[in-house]
Amino acid sequence: MRALVVEDEERIASFLDKGLSAHGYVVERAATGAEALGDSATRDVDIAVLDLGLPDVDGLHVLRQWRAKGKAFPVIILTARDQLDDRIMGLDLGADDYLPKPFDFEELLARIRARLRPAANPVSYILRAKDLEFDLLTRRVTSRGTTIDLTSRESALLEDLMRHPNQVLSREQLMSRVWSLEFDPASNVVDVYVGYLRRKLGEQYIETVRGSGYRFRVEERSA
Repeated sequence: MRALVVEDEERIASFLDKGLSAHGYVVERAATGAEALGDSATRDVDIAVLDLGLPDVDGLHVLRQWRAKGKAFPVIILTARDQLDDRIMGLDLGADDYLPKPFDFEELLARIRARLRPAANPVSYILRAKDLEFDLLTRRVTSRGTTIDLTSRESALLEDLMRHPNQVLSREQLMSRVWSLEFDPASNVVDVYVGYLRRKLGEQYIETVRGSGYRFRVEERSA
């Protein structure tokens, strides 16, 4: 699952990043309204945690623009403002929940889980490839009914690969999205974790594309 955290206070943003990452979420961060409205910030987002007190624009403006652009992911407003008018306006503009600061992280997690819970006609939150299934809500990965134990970072990497089947993803892309790090040509962290996944899943899923990166293959090789 991808979570967008829009928060300009570094201490809170870092706390949310670490906490959500530890629970298997891939976290995208934005410190300004301009960053939050960029296409790269909202690509493949499953849920957003939005602060209202941003340095350039009001968070309600960001929310209004998201909804005007057809962004339908759930939004939880997380803010020091606790006036009734602010809560009503946020909900009227399309927010799904409202949590005042200071907040309890476990409560925030529970609210995120509730907003991601499938509805009566749910969008599928299960990624499938051959015999492999990845339940994005429970973070459970199975092969032919057998659970495969993955670390939070391994599952985040697998999710990113499975979300882009048969596409070549560069090491730079994977390092940025899974580790939230700038690309370091001297680092082999992506290769190491691909190795971990291959040992647990088998060699048939992740293909090395020499000089380019990795591809999650869901189509059989042609003869």
